[in-house]
Amino acid sequence: MKNSIQNIETQLAYGQIMDAIVTQRLAPSQKVSEKILGEMFGISRSVARTLMERLVARHFLLSQSARVTIVTPLTLAEIKENFTLRKILLPEIFAQSTRHVDFDQLLELNNKIHSMMPCTNDAAALQVLKFNKQLNLTICEKSDYPLMLDWASQLEDTVMRIYWLYLKANNSFFYSQEQVEMSINVLKRGEPAQIKRVMYDLLQQTEERLLNTIFSHKQFYTQDLKF
Repeated sequence: MKNSIQNIETQLAYGQIMDAIVTQRLAPSQKVSEKILGEMFGISRSVARTLMERLVARHFLLSQSARVTIVTPLTLAEIKENFTLRKILLPEIFAQSTRHVDFDQLLELNNKIHSMMPCTNDAAALQVLKFNKQLNLTICEKSDYPLMLDWASQLEDTVMRIYWLYLKANNSFFYSQEQVEMSINVLKRGEPAQIKRVMYDLLQQTEERLLNTIFSHKQFYTQDLKF
C-alpha cells in the first residue's frame, strides 16, 4: 500500500514538473537540481532524483556534467527535428488506427479545445495543449504497435513545449473547429493513402505557422525560444 501511494505521488510530481517545463515556469536552459525541484514541488530529494533521471532519459532535462543539469534547450533545431519525426510517424500510426477509434470522443475533445478560445491565461492554454495531446494519443493508442505509441507520446510531450509558444503569442489554436472536423471525417473514411496525405499536410501547415510566429515576434530572437 505504501509503495502504491509513493508511486501515485511520484506520478503526480512528474506531471507537475512537465507542466512547469511546458509553460516555461522551468524555462529552457534553466539549471535544476534535487534541491530546486524539492522546494518548487514539495517532494523529497529521493523522489526528485528519480524524476530527474526519468526526465533526462526522455530528453526534457539535459545532464551537462555530474553536477549540472538543465532544462533541455528549445531551439529551431529541436522544432525541426520534432516535426520531421512526427511527419514520419503520425500519418502511419493514424492510417493503422482508424478502424478502432471512437470518433465521438475525438469530436468531444475538439469541442473542448475550441470552447476555450481565445486562450487568455496560462491555465487555459495548458489545458488546450493537454486536450490536443489527448486527441492525438486517443488515435495512436489504437495502433497495433505499442512501441510506436511510446514514441508518439514522447513527441507529443515535446510538441506541447513548442505549441506553447504559438498559443502564448496568438491566444488561439492552429486550426478552426471545422478544419479538425474535416480531418476526423477523413479518418472515418479509413482510406490509408488519403489519411497519410492529409495528416502529413496538416503537420506541414502547423510547422509553417509556428515558424512564422517565431520569426515575427521579437521575444523569440534568442537561442532559446522563451516567451
